[in-house]
Amino acid sequence: MNIFRILGDVSHLLAIIILLLKILKSKSCAGISGKSQILFALVFTTRYLDLFTSFISVYNTVMKVIFLICAYVTVYMIYVRFRKTFDSENDSFRLEFLLVPVTGLSFLENHSFTPLEILWTFSIYLESVAILPQLFMISKTGEAETITTHYLFFLGLYRALYIANWVWRYYTENFYDQIAVVSGVVQTIFYCDFFYLYVTK
Repeated sequence: MNIFRILGDVSHLLAIIILLLKILKSKSCAGISGKSQILFALVFTTRYLDLFTSFISVYNTVMKVIFLICAYVTVYMIYVRFRKTFDSENDSFRLEFLLVPVTGLSFLENHSFTPLEILWTFSIYLESVAILPQLFMISKTGEAETITTHYLFFLGLYRALYIANWVWRYYTENFYDQIAVVSGVVQTIFYCDFFYLYVTK
């Protein structure tokens, strides 16, 4: 643990809380991509299967459980509780364009060919592209609510802080995870694209 990872986790959690509060306060899912939220729920589900196999720390376990609960509550809000406010017409990104190559890549490029490791790798690759349906929706409609942009800002900040975390760990622990780093950089580039869209739209 280091300050960059802790701040990254806080930023990630803050992004999710902002999104949930937005939905609850406005009783609306307008401007939110349900498809991106499904992908994030899938990311956390496949990444945190180690909750059943290994214990790292109380902090680690609590954060994993919170992220899982928040992800599924968000999906429930969009597709069940406030489904009438969900803009399915503009949330039209084809998920198979992400899921098929990510699944194939996770079988081809992983740390070890075991079910848990392949699913963890799948979650890393999927997280790097999970925001694309949301960005596609913003580019399609040409608008984004202030709360939605705050959510995306803190997600982007989380990724940037995790890059700093990896740099710190490389220099202090000589630790380097190529799969996580490359995927994280790709994801951060997509968030930079969001900031470009935000300024131009």
